[in-house]
Amino acid sequence: MSDFFHSGWSIFVAAATVLGLVWCLWLLFVASKRKVMADDNTTGHVWDVDLKEMNNPLPRWWLWLFIITVVFAAIYLALYPGLGRFGGALGWSSAGQYELEQQKAQQAMAVVYDKYKSMSAEQLSKDPAAMGIGERLFGNNCAGCHGSNAKGSKGFPNLTDGDWLYGGSLETIAETLTKGRMGVMPPMAAAVGTAEDVRNVANYVLSLSGSPHNSAAAQLGKAKFVTCAACHGPEGKGNPALGAPNLSDKVWLHGWGETAIVAMVNQGKTNVMPPFGERLSAEQIHVLAAYVWSLSQASTLAAK
Repeated sequence: MSDFFHSGWSIFVAAATVLGLVWCLWLLFVASKRKVMADDNTTGHVWDVDLKEMNNPLPRWWLWLFIITVVFAAIYLALYPGLGRFGGALGWSSAGQYELEQQKAQQAMAVVYDKYKSMSAEQLSKDPAAMGIGERLFGNNCAGCHGSNAKGSKGFPNLTDGDWLYGGSLETIAETLTKGRMGVMPPMAAAVGTAEDVRNVANYVLSLSGSPHNSAAAQLGKAKFVTCAACHGPEGKGNPALGAPNLSDKVWLHGWGETAIVAMVNQGKTNVMPPFGERLSAEQIHVLAAYVWSLSQASTLAAK
């Protein structure tokens, strides 16, 4: 209840709760009073000629159950949150309970992860237990974007092909998982020139990877590519320090072809990889990073 934006709401909730309990007790008191309303112990109401409403008292079991319920509610509200901002005598909260359970879980798992702390990515990749843990961590935290097979989709990188925006070392992957990434490609149409210049640059970019393109347009676009070289490099091989992709390797994160590249130059793109440093422990990230690293090293590891 600590998120009330005005103290008046806290008072309102507390008052409504207390008055509700008092009203229940008053209703019980009133209903328990037996009043003779007719000589034959009826209320005097008759339906369908002979159907009479009797004036019998409440059953004792129902009466005591009602009382126990009200008393339980009062005790609960005294011990636990429920009366506005009052946190209860025990000081319990769902957030505190969650944090306590997380701490217990981390302490229990610390024993499991302790032996993996000093192991390299290659050593971890050869440990079936570690890879099993990494696979489950990947399924729970990464598969939603990158797919259960880690091959990604449009806008979400394939983690099995060895093409890395920021680098594919264990340390770099762990840093990406911990801090997240934000890749920004600004709209560059104004810097490139006319719409025709943008199309020419798109064809030049296609030529860098040997993809089908218009050769004449590519030649014209080469000079205009200088506006892109600051991030992607003069040869279009990218820059891991900036997360600028390699344009010469036929890996297209946001779509392939002249139309897709023209749209990228005109509109730009912002991609966000959320951080997991607060969600996962450093030991979990270490094992998960090794698992991700191993996905792109399958053929290399198999040969050893």
